[in-house]
Amino acid sequence: MTNKIQLAIADDHEVYRDGLKALLESSKEFEIVAEASTGKQLVSLCEEKAPDVVLTDIMMPVMDGIQATLFLAEHLPSVRVIALSMFNQDHLILDMLNAGASGYLIKNAHKNEIIEAIHSVYKNKPYYCSSTSYKLARLIGNSQFGPKTKQKIFFSEKEMEIIKLICEEKTSKEIGDKLNMSARTAEEYRYRIREKMEVKGTAGMVIYAIKNDLFRLAIPDQ
Repeated sequence: MTNKIQLAIADDHEVYRDGLKALLESSKEFEIVAEASTGKQLVSLCEEKAPDVVLTDIMMPVMDGIQATLFLAEHLPSVRVIALSMFNQDHLILDMLNAGASGYLIKNAHKNEIIEAIHSVYKNKPYYCSSTSYKLARLIGNSQFGPKTKQKIFFSEKEMEIIKLICEEKTSKEIGDKLNMSARTAEEYRYRIREKMEVKGTAGMVIYAIKNDLFRLAIPDQ
């Protein structure tokens, strides 16, 4: 028996697939149990191998990553999916998340982030790429992806002010200037808010705030 997290990789570019495989196999935590070049091949291999986590490109021939993710979400819900995307694919990423993916990564993500993402979705926690833009975070927050938190968390009036400013793309220095506090104090508030929300990074905070009605966009994102 193995305690390694079993992975499947899907991408129609063999060079990228081989590079990702080599990177992941260099970690003793993972075992690559399937490789696919099309979405159709991916779902077939997943039915046979039942991996823990799938890393799949969005754009693939025969069946794309969105269709494959929809199939896996319906027929193999225990298989967690991480979407692999290029930059400027916001709506495709959103489609993947709504199809049932547990998170996404930009294709040139650092090895440490890929490993972190795998561990996160393996534990059934959503993962947003560290390069997530405010625009995409807002799109995700307004989407069907991810439920609202079941536990009611209390935020002070000051924390609510800071949450609003974070969602408006303000830096810690700008927040400090606005609320008459030092940038360091503003950063400490950000850290405490993030800990309360149990999220990582600014994108997670923005998504949480929108999902839980702590912040509403005045104008729909275009």
